[in-house]
Amino acid sequence: MKTRMMVMAALVAVAMLASTRVAQAQDQNQMLIKVPFDFVAGNKTLPAGEYAVKSVGPTNMLILVDRTDSTSSAFLPTQAAVSTEPQIESKLVFNRYGNRYFLAQVWTAGNSSGRQLIKSNREKEVSLTASIETEGQVILVAGLARTTR
Repeated sequence: MKTRMMVMAALVAVAMLASTRVAQAQDQNQMLIKVPFDFVAGNKTLPAGEYAVKSVGPTNMLILVDRTDSTSSAFLPTQAAVSTEPQIESKLVFNRYGNRYFLAQVWTAGNSSGRQLIKSNREKEVSLTASIETEGQVILVAGLARTTR
């Protein structure tokens, strides 16, 4: 009976340690970024400000974009994006049409795979009416969020 209790206690300790490691790994994948302009993420317009961005879900197919003051957030479905080289810095890539910005990609430093947002109907409409001179991409470099544990 005493041996069984010791084994159960050890299993509980291992499970707690594993869950702590997973939580820390997830925090390391969260990035902080200051976006100096209003932008569209999916079908939602988000105001300029500081955002925490991280992949969520068992397959990381969703991106959570959450304003650090908790006034705005969006869950966004994504698809895989691949680069030939690992990224040097974590970054967000925005498609720009005139003065309108649409979140397009999320990349994490050290990875050659990232996440690409699926273009919304709104972005497709804006891209059709934008002139070639006003189109482009804007890349903002992000920092990793600090763990407060």
